[in-house]
Amino acid sequence: MADSIGPWPGEWLRGPLELCVLRVIADGPTYGYAIAGALERSGLGAPKGGTLYPLLGRCEQAGWVRTRWGAGDGGPGRKFYELTPAGRAYLVAAAQAWAGFAAVVSTHLGTDVAAPSDTRGTNHA
Repeated sequence: MADSIGPWPGEWLRGPLELCVLRVIADGPTYGYAIAGALERSGLGAPKGGTLYPLLGRCEQAGWVRTRWGAGDGGPGRKFYELTPAGRAYLVAAAQAWAGFAAVVSTHLGTDVAAPSDTRGTNHA
């Protein structure tokens, strides 16, 4: 059931992963490894580089993040990602839309999906 990021099915993560990454970057300039760590600490799991870096590239192309190279902690330089004003506006709007969508899905699923009340047509052999 797990995909390239953690304990959740990949289909569930494809939609909100972009928003979750932008939310991490909204806290201030950061680099890929730190983004992955923040996602993992939040309970989403850690995305693999083949998932995270293409997503960051798409966010940069969309104008939601800008990048700069900075010194690493005693190692090679790191590419830092920073949210742009357009990225912040997109994050706010998309997070609101996601919250509405999640509420509709939760309402649709209800709380009693495990015990069907109508067993007509089932074979109880």
